[in-house]
Amino acid sequence: MSASSKIKAKKKPNLPGGNGPAGNMMQGEKAKDFKGTLRKLVQYIGKYKAAVVVVMIFAAASTIFAILGPRILGQATTTIFSDIVGMIDGSKTGIDFASIQKILVSLIILYGISALFMYIQGIIMSRVSVKVTYNLRRDISEKINKLPLKYYDKKSYGEVLTHITNDVDVLSQTLNQSISQIITSVTTVVGIIIMMFSMSWMMTLIALAIIPISLVFVVMVVKRSQKYFTAQQEYLGHVNGHVEEMYGSHLVVKAFNGEDESIEKFDGMNDELYTSAWKSQFLSGMMMPVMQFIGNLGYVAICILGGWLAVNGRLPVGDIQAFIQYVRQFTQPIMQIAQISNVLQQTMAAAERVFEFLGEPEESPDALSPAPTENVKGHVTFDHVRFGYNEDKIIIKDFSADIHPGQKVAIVGPTGAGKTTIVKLLMRFYDINSGSIKVDGTDLQAFTRNDLRGMFGMVLQDAWLESNTIRENIRYGRLSATDEEVKAAAKAAQVDHFVRTLPDGYDTLINEESSNISQGQKQLLTIARAILADPKMLILDEATSSVDTRTEVLIQKAMDHLMLGRTSFVIAHRLSTIQNADIIFVMKDGDIVEQGSHKELLEQGGFYSDLYMSQFEPEEELEHELGKNA
Repeated sequence: MSASSKIKAKKKPNLPGGNGPAGNMMQGEKAKDFKGTLRKLVQYIGKYKAAVVVVMIFAAASTIFAILGPRILGQATTTIFSDIVGMIDGSKTGIDFASIQKILVSLIILYGISALFMYIQGIIMSRVSVKVTYNLRRDISEKINKLPLKYYDKKSYGEVLTHITNDVDVLSQTLNQSISQIITSVTTVVGIIIMMFSMSWMMTLIALAIIPISLVFVVMVVKRSQKYFTAQQEYLGHVNGHVEEMYGSHLVVKAFNGEDESIEKFDGMNDELYTSAWKSQFLSGMMMPVMQFIGNLGYVAICILGGWLAVNGRLPVGDIQAFIQYVRQFTQPIMQIAQISNVLQQTMAAAERVFEFLGEPEESPDALSPAPTENVKGHVTFDHVRFGYNEDKIIIKDFSADIHPGQKVAIVGPTGAGKTTIVKLLMRFYDINSGSIKVDGTDLQAFTRNDLRGMFGMVLQDAWLESNTIRENIRYGRLSATDEEVKAAAKAAQVDHFVRTLPDGYDTLINEESSNISQGQKQLLTIARAILADPKMLILDEATSSVDTRTEVLIQKAMDHLMLGRTSFVIAHRLSTIQNADIIFVMKDGDIVEQGSHKELLEQGGFYSDLYMSQFEPEEELEHELGKNA
């Protein structure tokens, strides 16, 4: 089976900046380099720039047609008013319904064109948004497999998963909604101002005077409520994190009677969340009523001034109606622009994280002319290998070893001695600081990583199975294998018997919720997968740690048959499982302190002998020995 890895992480909640009428106006996370990130985003969607331009044109045109509506409707009102006045003073005999009909028809056509343009730009922008989102997720997915493992030593899997989920979702929503909304809002504000000034400059000044008064109030509310929205977001994350943590480990919590402590901690965080939430909602909830009150005062002033202008014949009655409609429409795009400005800040912050991730240094490139792997025999040489996950903290100080083809090599030692690290270097999950590792005299770096890892079959202590049937999980070792070969591998791994006892047999589905498969049985399936892969070399990292003693004996027999003629590396803590190894490397503090067969090492009476005997000593002597070694 070729070595592979899988990121498993739980999705973190997408926490809003706040809720309520002013929630979206709360100051969000900002990008460190807004302009630079915006430039990268524009470049990224450059292939769709023609579609974006069309969207801008259609959005602007749709808004302009919608803006003309109230002015035309006002003409109908003026016509009706004039006809009624004429009927009163006897100058007219009735209402000119033909003129009104023409106005209404033109109005319907105008609004229809506006809706059509808005629909078209919405479809185009949705397609662009989906394509950009698709490309981003694809690039991130490819990037995940190109990054060196040392990157994941510094970043949690949840952070990486956030790039694919939350950050890309934020970008998608902004592209789908905010771009056209920016165009329509700006066009609406400019268009309405032009239309209002064309009707009455005095009334327009009164309408514009409402804005600074409203902004002063908004700023006051934002300053007071910002800290509560921040606290709400923080404690919402704490509450969600605590619930997820407790639910994920509820068996441990119950086993140690930790329910009361968990509830007490949850209540404390929930109280803080409640306090910050109601204060933030109360303050933000004040905004719309007060702004409506301020707006209504403006309407009163506009109506009084408009009535005076109409009485003096300086303004048609229909224009007053149109003007009031424009004033009502005027505040909405201003609020939208304020909201969009905050959304853009959050979007640029999300985009910045995505582009930073995409810009992370990748693994060193594979050799241009890679060495062939067809005739590899499995002669592995470690020559003065030196390695540390951090350059200032070296773990493997000076490791040298010569493993002949077909040898079974056991690597033992206390926790932290560097056993698993040796395997990671052999698979080129990490590159060494100095020295060399060779297979059949060829440096590992001369192979491509895929070819190198394809030489090894790997069984880890943590049994990873994908959400699929038992048959397909075993076939994962060699996708071209037939059903008969899958069953043969299952029999060799002592797994066929228990699979046949399941109602669906090899078609039994396995997932995280599977309760019909034990941890030990899952481990057996991974061993069957490795057997099916028929690799040239084997790596077994505590492969039998999750099975019972009887099963372990059966597995050892299957492993001995599998390892026959193959170079094998076995990492084990239970030294009873590696007594038949051809050579045992005893590691301590990153160096080989002893090497030889099981019998030879026991006769030496050194560190290995102490480790071996400690596993069979009474508990009191074991505690004494551990204390002495510590």
